[in-house]
Amino acid sequence: ENGPRLLVVAEQAKIFSHRGGNVTLPCKFYHEHTSTAGSGTHKIRVKWTKLTSDYLKEVDVFVAMGHHRKSYGNYQGRVFLRGSSENDASLIITNIILEDYGRYKCEVIEGLEDDTAVVALNLEGVVFPYSPRLGRYNLNYHEAQRACLDQDSVIASFDQLYDAWRSGLDWCNAGWLSDGSVQYPITKPREPCGGKNTVPGVRNYGFWDKDKSRYDVFCFTSNFNGRFYYLIHPTKLTYDEAVQACLKDGAQIAKVGQIFAAWKLLGYDRCDAGWLADGSVRYPISRPRKRCSPNEAAVRFVGFPDKKHKLYGVYCFRAYN
Repeated sequence: ENGPRLLVVAEQAKIFSHRGGNVTLPCKFYHEHTSTAGSGTHKIRVKWTKLTSDYLKEVDVFVAMGHHRKSYGNYQGRVFLRGSSENDASLIITNIILEDYGRYKCEVIEGLEDDTAVVALNLEGVVFPYSPRLGRYNLNYHEAQRACLDQDSVIASFDQLYDAWRSGLDWCNAGWLSDGSVQYPITKPREPCGGKNTVPGVRNYGFWDKDKSRYDVFCFTSNFNGRFYYLIHPTKLTYDEAVQACLKDGAQIAKVGQIFAAWKLLGYDRCDAGWLADGSVRYPISRPRKRCSPNEAAVRFVGFPDKKHKLYGVYCFRAYN
């Protein structure tokens, strides 16, 4: 009990990556006042968990002790210890998915001693507000989660929304975030959005009943493994015709998350309004110009037109194998 104390350190507190990439979350362990990894009297146990927004629960990711290795949930087959040295507990995550975003805890246990370090995994991506065809404030928390998943995204965290606000996102409708709070970002204070005399910021409505309360949602998406494009077609199309036209071209009708990712991360710019999978019609403008979003770069929202009678182009998405 008078031996050197176990120390666990992460060389970087924040790591950046993107969907589909591989990343290493750094973690090493030492004994205080020595350079050795362990005392040799006890087996070293390494445990990685993901911290949740309520800080009371942790999601198991990976455990290693001696030659035994175990990964959990959707991390199975995607996580490994780097093991570049005997004191290296760094975790490699492969084929990153949107849900991997968040804070991870590295815990090293030796006998009665243990210590931890926390590493945040941030993903390059874009936050966008979403409401369904029914109109604003029609989603409870669980429906909001599904709505984001349906549009190739996940419900955004507060940190992701805050970063989007710092980058200029201004949206007056309140939306769910992943921690169950309801918030909205304002860069240009005005009367209908908290008052014109208030300061810019992310406004917080607080935490609401996830089953009964209804709001919009802020979704987060990252890059994709595929091609997003406007389908060149001799005629404008109804919604059903648009779906079939993409299929005939070896693709699928694009999702809202995909148009936002193409716009924000690839600079996609097209002045043609086109159908998307949720029945909305939008178009992405990266270079503002007359008749095409003259005042700002944005994904412009036309609406949810009549699927059977209104005619538009279509945006398609073809996944790479």
